Amino acid sequence: MDIFNRFEACILSGAIGDAWGSSYENEVIIDNSSIYYLGGKRTKPRKWCITDDTQLTLATCEALLIENFDPEKLIDTFIAYYRSKKLTGIGAATLKAILDKEAGFHWTQAGRSGEYAAGNGAGMRIAPLAFYSNITREDVFNACAITHKNDEAFAGALAVYLSIRAILNSEWDGINNLFDIIIPQLPDTNVRDRLIEVNNYSSTATIDEIAKLGNNGYVVNSIPFAIFCSTKILDLGLEKMLQQIINSGGDTDTNASIAGQISGTLIGTEGIPAGLLSKLQSLHEYSWIKEVIDNSVSIKDL
Repeated sequence: MDIFNRFEACILSGAIGDAWGSSYENEVIIDNSSIYYLGGKRTKPRKWCITDDTQLTLATCEALLIENFDPEKLIDTFIAYYRSKKLTGIGAATLKAILDKEAGFHWTQAGRSGEYAAGNGAGMRIAPLAFYSNITREDVFNACAITHKNDEAFAGALAVYLSIRAILNSEWDGINNLFDIIIPQLPDTNVRDRLIEVNNYSSTATIDEIAKLGNNGYVVNSIPFAIFCSTKILDLGLEKMLQQIINSGGDTDTNASIAGQISGTLIGTEGIPAGLLSKLQSLHEYSWIKEVIDNSVSIKDL
């Protein structure tokens, strides 16, 4: 499988997870099939809709269409997206970074720091950097720091980056242990501790079981959970994996998006179910998604 096929599958599978999970955020699906509803059960309308998970990932792809990674170019691309109303529901850290930069702050001084910067916003958009051979660990740090100046946020983003690199470097094939590959490369953080905790579970542990450790937007909960879910891709397939993530509640769009990005990289476009791809293609944003993907083919590192 060529690297561009993996790149395309990464972006598409992430967008599918985002769009599918967007209307289930912080909602736990329960089995109420045995309950009788007078007049019939009311169902909540569901609509696929991409959010900032996909939008900021696409912005990152566009910012990489230069010879060398530049964190200032990345935040400027976010600003351009924001001003053209191409961002939906962005997090507080990203919004602050955009407003700070527009107010004249250098990118190193923009965004959030401290405990309020320990979200999964950097991890959800870091995937494209993994497809470029000249990206360094410092680049990953800076890509995170433009919005989230927090060690946990960096460790979470780095864990996603390393997971995808493990696939591209033929270190992880979906069968061997991904956690054993990425944990030694992470700084001493709560994210690393949670990954170790998850890795100590039985190999038969389920998505629902690991979700009980936490699956909200706090990076220590979200990123290890999403990475664990991606390790189930060969057993479950993309559709069942995403469905189980969504059923578990929490930050459903981001968790499903990150797991989709990692697992999509592994399975390639051939592993994306036609029904899921068709739903994504029905969104008016699909042409934008495809255009960004196609533009990336000209980059020599892909």
